Amino acid sequence: MNESFRLLPESASSVAASTDALYFFLCAISAFFTLLIFGLVFYFAVKYRRRSAEPPPRLAASNALEAFWTLVPFGIAVVIFFWGAKLYFHISRPPSDAMDIYVIGKQWMWKVQHPNGRREINELHVPLGRAVRVTLSSQDVIHSFYVPAFRIKQDAVPGRYTVTWFRPIRAGIYHLFCAEYCGTYHSHMIGRVVVLEPERYQAWLSGTPLDEAPEEAGASLFATLGCITCHGARAPTLAGLYGSEVRLADGGTARADEQYIRESILDSTAKIVSGYPPIMPSFRNQLTEEQLFDLLAYIKSLKDPLEKRKAQE
Repeated sequence: MNESFRLLPESASSVAASTDALYFFLCAISAFFTLLIFGLVFYFAVKYRRRSAEPPPRLAASNALEAFWTLVPFGIAVVIFFWGAKLYFHISRPPSDAMDIYVIGKQWMWKVQHPNGRREINELHVPLGRAVRVTLSSQDVIHSFYVPAFRIKQDAVPGRYTVTWFRPIRAGIYHLFCAEYCGTYHSHMIGRVVVLEPERYQAWLSGTPLDEAPEEAGASLFATLGCITCHGARAPTLAGLYGSEVRLADGGTARADEQYIRESILDSTAKIVSGYPPIMPSFRNQLTEEQLFDLLAYIKSLKDPLEKRKAQE
C-alpha cells in the first residue's frame, strides 16, 4: 500500500495502541450487529414474502431467549464502559515526572513555551520517551490541540486551563492541528510536533538562544506587581501552595491547582482564604496569557520549607 495513504495516522505515542484497540473493538461490534440485523431483515423478507392463508401459530414466550438478548447487550455495554473508563483515567492523569509545556492558542497560531524559557510558534520540540504535560489556554476563542499520531485532542478554552499529556515512542515529525473551528483562517492554524532523540533534543536546546525561563520571568513579575509585599504576611504564603488543599473563608476547601491559581490572580475575591482579609486587587485585563503562565510556573516552583528539608535529608 502507498505510504502516503493511511486508514489511520501513524501510531507514535504510548497511548495510541490502546486507543486504537478500543476503537477497533467498537467498530467490530457495530459491524457485527449491523450485518446481523440487515441479514435477518433480508432473510425474513425473502422467506415470508408471501402470506399463507393459514394464520401464523402463536409462539410460546421464552424466558431464556428474553434473558439472552437482554444480558448479551448489557454485557457488551459493561465491557465498553469499563474499558473506556480505564483508558480515559489513564489519559487524563499525567505522570508526576512529566515535563511541563505551556501552549497558548491564538487566532491563528500555537504559541509554545518550554520550561527553560525557549519559545516556539506552531512548533513543539520534545524528547523521545519523555512524558510531556501540556497546559493549554486560549487568548481569544476556543481552539483544540490535536495531534493525530499521538491520539490526543484537548480544547484550549478562554479563561481557564486544560491539560493533556503524551509520551512519544517514535522519533519523527507529526502534524499538529486545531480541531475546533475558530474563525476565517482556522484551516491555517496548523503546526508540527518534532520528536527528537534525547541527545539531539539537548543539542537543539543548547544550539538556540534561550529566553528568560518562565520561573525567572514569573519571579520578576511577582516582584514588579508588588505581590511580594503581602504574601507571607497579610496574605497567605505561596510556598508549597500548589497541589495543596486550601481552607476557605466560607468553610469550604479548594485544591490549589492551575485553575485555582489563575482564578485567584484574575478574580481575587472569588475564593477568600480563611483567616485573611480580601485585600488582594484583581489583575483581570492587566496580564497577558504568557505572563499568567510565568506566574503559574513561579508559584509551582515555590516549595514548602519543611518538605524541602525532608527531601534533602
